[in-house]
Amino acid sequence: MSDGAMLIEAAQRLFADRIDDAAMRRARGGEWIGEAWDAIAEMGLPLALVSEEAGGFGVETVDALALVRLAGAHALPLPLAETMLANGALGAAGLPLAEGPAALIDGAGLTIAGEGAGWRITGTAARVPWARDLSTLVVADGAHTFRIGAGCTVAERSTNLAAMPRDDLAIDAYCEASGPATGVSPLLAGAALRSLQIAGALETVLALTIEHVSDRVQFGRSLSKFQAVQHELAKLGGDVAVAGAAADMAAEALAGDPAEATLAIAAATIRAREAAGSAVAIAQQLHGAIGFTVEHRLHWYTTALWSWRDEEGGTRYWSDLLGRAALAAGGAGFWQFVTEAA
Repeated sequence: MSDGAMLIEAAQRLFADRIDDAAMRRARGGEWIGEAWDAIAEMGLPLALVSEEAGGFGVETVDALALVRLAGAHALPLPLAETMLANGALGAAGLPLAEGPAALIDGAGLTIAGEGAGWRITGTAARVPWARDLSTLVVADGAHTFRIGAGCTVAERSTNLAAMPRDDLAIDAYCEASGPATGVSPLLAGAALRSLQIAGALETVLALTIEHVSDRVQFGRSLSKFQAVQHELAKLGGDVAVAGAAADMAAEALAGDPAEATLAIAAATIRAREAAGSAVAIAQQLHGAIGFTVEHRLHWYTTALWSWRDEEGGTRYWSDLLGRAALAAGGAGFWQFVTEAA
């Protein structure tokens, strides 16, 4: 068994043990489930995207990104994906790794100026994932990578539909050192992560739906025996397969050459988000009204999917980007554009 496969197997056991219904309800109520995060950190999962030389596992990037998909399959109410990405950027830039939850953000909307031997970073970052719980904020501006451990305060608290913190963060921090910018932009990397989370969550949505229609009896037979239900299940399965393929494409692009990643990740994230919208509608229909209730597990996944679908640019942003690139390719170059982007 490869190192990546062993990592996923161990993480699966950990998530199944720690992220039970009680933990999910606590998280949905606004509680930081610290014991689950401590177990995740003790296993070293936040370092999965860090090279062995920089203090990580040294597993292949695509294998490490499978953790993000697995986290989506559990609707993990903790910033594992965000911390993995932040630590990956820190390790590549030669900066100290985060000692707790972390996030990587784009510095384009901030003021970054030299001050003495270091840098002063000021401004407000909107809807930073898990901002209230972060120990480290990583800022990338296209030329540099900065590690901020102090100087950030929550300006306004908010959450997404899945009750995951998305706070506005006021920043006034001094950084003594910086590292080079590495990899793709935070927005592009974040979109790839959301595609992986969507794919994982949809796999669980499909499993929950199959279980429901198999167990639910109407007119003397299970719902799964009705042809109309079977047709909808087939469509749901198709959406799950499409999202899975899109997630694979995003992971491969993120692990590959950053200069060639933009169009592939844009295409992948658009398709994964479209599949999420269609799949959620089918799953809710087949569950009936029970799927909308906060007491039902489907509710956790559908609200997470709706949230992830609209974050890190949203479908319209990536569709506009891909459309402009297609128009720029022109009629003569369109076929090459399509095949290379795929």
